[in-house]
Amino acid sequence: MPTVETEHRQIVVIGAGPSGAIAAALLKRKGHDVLVIERQHFPRFSIGESLLCHCLDFVEEAGMLDAVNAAGFQLKTGAAFAWGEQYSTFDFSESFTHGKPTTFQVQRADFDQLLADQAALQGVEIRYGEAIVSVTVDHGKPELGVRREDGSEYRIEADFLLDASGYGRVLPRLLDLEAPSNFPVRQAVFTHVEDFIDSPAFDRTKILITTHPTQRDIWFWTIPFSNGRCSVGVVAAAEHFEGRTDNLDDCLRGFIAQSPGLASVLNNAVWDTPARTIGGYSANVKTLHGPGFALLGNAAEFLDPVFSSGVTIAMRSASMAAGVLHRQLQGEAVDWQKEFAEPLKRGVDTFRCYVEGWYSGTFQDVIFHEGSSPEIRRMISSILAGYAWDERNPFVSEAKRRLKVISELCARNAT
Repeated sequence: MPTVETEHRQIVVIGAGPSGAIAAALLKRKGHDVLVIERQHFPRFSIGESLLCHCLDFVEEAGMLDAVNAAGFQLKTGAAFAWGEQYSTFDFSESFTHGKPTTFQVQRADFDQLLADQAALQGVEIRYGEAIVSVTVDHGKPELGVRREDGSEYRIEADFLLDASGYGRVLPRLLDLEAPSNFPVRQAVFTHVEDFIDSPAFDRTKILITTHPTQRDIWFWTIPFSNGRCSVGVVAAAEHFEGRTDNLDDCLRGFIAQSPGLASVLNNAVWDTPARTIGGYSANVKTLHGPGFALLGNAAEFLDPVFSSGVTIAMRSASMAAGVLHRQLQGEAVDWQKEFAEPLKRGVDTFRCYVEGWYSGTFQDVIFHEGSSPEIRRMISSILAGYAWDERNPFVSEAKRRLKVISELCARNAT
């Protein structure tokens, strides 16, 4: 048997997407040896195109903000919600948390390429077109089997492994860490269009989230980009797709036709890109860390696309893991559960509360309620901007209780 080529690296990051690029850059800036293994070649398509303000805090921390600001992405100032004749907007500049007042809406192929290139410019080595085919973490020292595109394989011995593989969920698959999600199975169908939107009421600086007129658990996203295009998608439980056409383009346009307001906004759109679908995307794991490894972002848990929380959670986890890992490599005693998993989960659980409230209708009642106080709207705006870890905000620290109370008040006032 031929000898398998083996190399030693201090830190290996699986995946060059946002969480991988941010984590790798942060660790490189601390003086560590970092290698990123990415299965695909960039640029490549991904959804998760409407960034939250909190994302830019981590982009700035990684030394990439100037490049992102200069890239010409669509400025995003907030979120707009539509349901029949009702319309509600939230501006991120009017938020409880004093964070970034604006962010961007991005075509992820360009955005992810930019972040990865910025990490590489800072000295991070990225190997594209290579796949992790095996992992062992015996005695806390990860060993990886890597396959190149030509079929040849080699091994890496690492001091620590960060899984930023997103939907690929490399370590959950290879180390049997998968756990069932308690979210119902939902499906998204989406595409990009040349939008030609001429509605004066449409604000290109905000994501538009549209609720189906009669089935409140069905919703649509409309995310404008700076080049005259926009991302359009529908999300619904699996049963809502039963009896519909298997043609994804016709399926998506059929859903949109049932929502006259959105159909009017997209009346001039040129549907020039075949629709795609993703289903059963909600995921969970048994643990966020183990001997010699930690899971970042979607590789660990993905909730739902409704509040665009995925990239924010991914970047937040990257920053937190990089901080803990740096101290560990400096010889400090660290507690990954108390310093990484538990504080990360608190923000994820905040998002979870409002995602569940969205689909039950209680959070929609709050969003569309016309009599909400400016202070309550500021607190909600902070969560929509991604600041789900700011426990000074009562809608974060007491998310379930506050949402229950305020939704009941909104429902009573509506009757």
